[in-house]
Amino acid sequence: MDPLVAAIDQGTSSTRFLVFNAKTSELVSHHQVEIKQSFPREGWVEEDPKEIMQSVYQCMESTCEKLRQLNIAISNIKAVGVTNQRETTLVWDKETGEPLYNAIVWLDLRTQSTVERLINEAPGQNKNHLKPKTGLPISPYFSAVKLRWLLDNVEEVRSAVRSQRAMFGTMDSWIIWCLTGGSSGGVHCTDVSNASRTMLFNIHSLDWDPELCRYFDVPMEVLPRVRSSSEIYGWMKSSSLAGVPISGCLGDQSAALVGQMCFQEGQAKNTYGTGCFLLRNTGTKPLMSDHGLLTTVAYKLGRNEPACYALEGSVAIAGAVVRWLKDNLGIVQSSAEIEKLAAAAGTSYGCYFVPAFSGLYAPYWEPSARGIICGLTQFTNRNHLAFAALEAVCFQTREILDAMNQDSGVPLTQLQVDGGMTSNRLLMQLQADILCIPVVKPTMPETTALGVAMAAGAAEGVGVWSLSPSDLPHAAQEKYQPQINCEESEFRFARWKKAVQRSMNWETTEPSCNADGVGEKMNGAPWRAPTTPPPTSAGP
Repeated sequence: MDPLVAAIDQGTSSTRFLVFNAKTSELVSHHQVEIKQSFPREGWVEEDPKEIMQSVYQCMESTCEKLRQLNIAISNIKAVGVTNQRETTLVWDKETGEPLYNAIVWLDLRTQSTVERLINEAPGQNKNHLKPKTGLPISPYFSAVKLRWLLDNVEEVRSAVRSQRAMFGTMDSWIIWCLTGGSSGGVHCTDVSNASRTMLFNIHSLDWDPELCRYFDVPMEVLPRVRSSSEIYGWMKSSSLAGVPISGCLGDQSAALVGQMCFQEGQAKNTYGTGCFLLRNTGTKPLMSDHGLLTTVAYKLGRNEPACYALEGSVAIAGAVVRWLKDNLGIVQSSAEIEKLAAAAGTSYGCYFVPAFSGLYAPYWEPSARGIICGLTQFTNRNHLAFAALEAVCFQTREILDAMNQDSGVPLTQLQVDGGMTSNRLLMQLQADILCIPVVKPTMPETTALGVAMAAGAAEGVGVWSLSPSDLPHAAQEKYQPQINCEESEFRFARWKKAVQRSMNWETTEPSCNADGVGEKMNGAPWRAPTTPPPTSAGP
């Protein structure tokens, strides 16, 4: 039997465990468990770290059982990689192993007022004040402000920091620490791709930056050790895989870049998951964007290998808009149903949907934006809304692709895609139409898990997966060609841009009412809306 390599893929909406053949890249078996999200207040998004770890163990054990049913020995699994939702932030107690608060998810907006204050205090009120070191604008998206919120607002976190029991990590750090022993000697580490999403990491020196930590007032002793994306971090301590090395770690979008074999400068991929993320490999030098994109560390495939960088366009809401139509509005019963509804309409009939539920990410970086649906008429029905939701994903991708083409000076001639939403054939066709270039999808869609499995299998001391270009398999692909003329595409895109402008500057940190007519000022004092309107003046 060929050696196998496993991947833990811990995403925003689910956890999965996948096992690949290291020689053929074929997916052998997998298991998936959905993750609950909680929304304790408007704009807040949290997940339970213990539930996430439970889902990891459940996925591992269920997959191992499936392998046994296939008469495949578990001992053939030679390494495990971890890929994860990035930026999501948690702090735990290293002595008890208990999380000190829920994980604050990357989409969360509770830090908007902090971000506005930091930008107002920055030289020239410039949101890109830290970009030369971090590659990132100051935004609620990244981990540093989430960690600052935990330090300011959760007494258990402050107490653990004072008594030197606190550990901070993104989801990869938490999973690796738990799997390698937790409070009994677990390894506290992260990789360069995840660290580069915190706003505490210097993307040039490839380490935590003391000045950035002082700026956010974050104690450096709580931070994990930064490692490469491909090396043995430690060994599994329990479960059916006890003794197997954990030897790959990549943020999910970096893992998809590797899984799509985008190792050459200029190669790019777009992943359609909860959000939408377009990454373009820029080689071993970080390229700073003039058009609202992020500069991020893509991967470092070995301790002695150079880091490779990427330009990234990040869209907060892609697949999440389908979940919203399903869970909040009840327009669809399942995610698969949206394709049928949209196809029945065949057009949005002039309806445009800007799903800025968490503000706008690239290229605007405007946390004050909120979602809008405009162009409604009496003719508009749920089919048109479904179509507009799919178009929104495509228009947002068009915006970040245009920015990327401007930054690089070399326009992409086709777009490589992956992620859960790519199973929607109408979406893929719409994307080709709106971009006016072909969209290319691998027939094996699990590129994120594949990417971290490759990193784990290629690690020094494991060596069961070759990353040499001549050894990489040629993936079968499906291609979508544009089917409308570019003039029509440009007209629809111009209308979309108009809708985006309407969504901006909607939400400020002014007080806002909850359902009871009670709001909160930013200092926490209650603020009550008047029950009757104030008297109006009768005239001069």
